[in-house]
Amino acid sequence: MSEYIEIETELGDSGEEMNFYTNLTLAEGEAELYESSVEMEEGSPVAQALALLEGIARLQIEGCDMTITREPDVPWHVVVADVSAALKDFFL
Repeated sequence: MSEYIEIETELGDSGEEMNFYTNLTLAEGEAELYESSVEMEEGSPVAQALALLEGIARLQIEGCDMTITREPDVPWHVVVADVSAALKDFFL
């Protein structure tokens, strides 16, 4: 794929979730929910790409958006940088 992806983030109220908003469809149909990296490995192509990253405890994908719950003690700047890079690689 050679589409350009825009990514915006917003920290959730709890401080443990980050919302990612994109201009491209990440998942078709119903929302996807993954409670572990093992579940992500068996999920959609985007979930599989993110399963390789450390620090993601839970992933929900719906349309062009996703919500990530981080592992304790993993800084958000690391998660955001890794997820952004993985999504850009996925769509390029």
